[in-house]
Amino acid sequence: MKLKILLPTHVLIEKKINKIIAEAENGEFCIKPRHIDFVSALVPGLLIFFDEFDNEVFVAVDEGILVKCGDQILVSTRHAVEGKNLKSLKKLVDSDFRKLDEHERLARTALSRLEAGMVRHFIDLEKIR
Repeated sequence: MKLKILLPTHVLIEKKINKIIAEAENGEFCIKPRHIDFVSALVPGLLIFFDEFDNEVFVAVDEGILVKCGDQILVSTRHAVEGKNLKSLKKLVDSDFRKLDEHERLARTALSRLEAGMVRHFIDLEKIR
């Protein structure tokens, strides 16, 4: 099978694999080469796959969609981080997702300021009438 993990800005992983384990809202599932075509919404968690040499690879993913069609498996997610082992992956997740949280907080603050400014301008326009 061929796995592609797609992020909004680039392809994170494109590899041949033997098996993939992912997590949906109703629990974990495993896909092997002869599995039927399949679509699932992923929850934030671990995606584990075994490459063509049977090496285990871990990927932390935000929520997303997994589609298996023929021998192609496509995973589309907003955020994902690959790690060689769980310990290194935990460090990467902590640092990367902490950065994302900070960026999202700053964006929410900027949006709140913009909304407050718009409300003030509308109030000023009402006073002019």
